[in-house]
Amino acid sequence: MRRLVWVGVGVVATILVVRKGRALVDAYVPAGTADAVQGVGRLMTAVRTAQHEFRTGMAEREEQLRHDLVGDVDVEALRAQRPERVADLRRTWAARRAREDWVGPTEDPDDDDGYAFF
Repeated sequence: MRRLVWVGVGVVATILVVRKGRALVDAYVPAGTADAVQGVGRLMTAVRTAQHEFRTGMAEREEQLRHDLVGDVDVEALRAQRPERVADLRRTWAARRAREDWVGPTEDPDDDDGYAFF
């Protein structure tokens, strides 16, 4: 019961402070300032709404692009398999480099004049 009394006291005090604060603002602030502050408030609300819409649209587009890129594949499962796939690629690249007929990325095997790009 005590808590309910203190909640009521808090509500009444808040109402009194807000009313007295508005009376002070009306008494000491030039006319038109309240309209300017309300205009800024409306502008900030519009900016927040635009940000929310932009982020929502961006998330939807990202999801659409991700679906178009990987389809219905479980991305977390692919991330779990990534170390194995990278190791397989490294073994493939090492085997390709170890072959004797591979001349390197900067040399053209069909180039007869002997010019190299390094």
